[in-house]
Amino acid sequence: MNHYKNDTSFRGTAPRDGDELIEGRNPVQEALRAGRPIHKLFVLRGAGGGLSPLVAMAKSAGAVVVESERRALDAMSATGAHQGVIAVCAAHEFSTVEDILARVEESGRPALLVLCDGIQDPHNLGAIIRSAETAGAQGVIISKHRSAGLTAACAKSAAGALEHVPVARVANLSSTIDELKKHGLWIYGAAGEGSSLASRTDLTGPAALVIGSEGFGLSRLVAEHCDALIRIPMLGKINSLNASAACAVLLFEAVRQRLDQSEGR
Repeated sequence: MNHYKNDTSFRGTAPRDGDELIEGRNPVQEALRAGRPIHKLFVLRGAGGGLSPLVAMAKSAGAVVVESERRALDAMSATGAHQGVIAVCAAHEFSTVEDILARVEESGRPALLVLCDGIQDPHNLGAIIRSAETAGAQGVIISKHRSAGLTAACAKSAAGALEHVPVARVANLSSTIDELKKHGLWIYGAAGEGSSLASRTDLTGPAALVIGSEGFGLSRLVAEHCDALIRIPMLGKINSLNASAACAVLLFEAVRQRLDQSEGR
């Protein structure tokens, strides 16, 4: 069977219903490595050897590889940063909170989760998922309302992390916080007005970090359900960080503390 086709007349600007676009070399590579079924892989005509490994992986996985002109890829792209490669696959499925808790059990490590309270920028959500994966977090939980979804822009910013970190979507984040508490997790909300510095808060036990929206921070009800509000010290004139940057700082503070504990420091 010939898996390699030329495509000089592609006019589609969106995937079919139930399909999703994955854009960029790292996200597509991670999707292939994770065994995610890919229907088609569109690659830039004349890109040369730089895309050869992806093409070989896609062919091996049974995907149809289609050479496309740059203008066709630009028309398809939802991010404007496709790097000469766009994969079409089934839409990414959400996990459940139960799935994430089972993953915690399987990991044999104290829980480290991220809860997103109204993160609306898909690039921020993708960056948060990427930080969660690199920090070894077992899952990310987002709210159904006032939240970005797992779009192509989110996947591009996540740089492949979506293939490794389960993401659950819940109707009521406050109720989910109460459920996590019943499973022994301590819930720490990130807030500039927090009473404790993150570096002076014990993050070595089972924990979930709650990150508020880009413009308004934590909602009142979610903040009230947290066990504690913690802050990052600020020495400059601007008194806040981007939501994804704040999440990364807090995640790796938890990682630092856990490594120190394991090394007996």
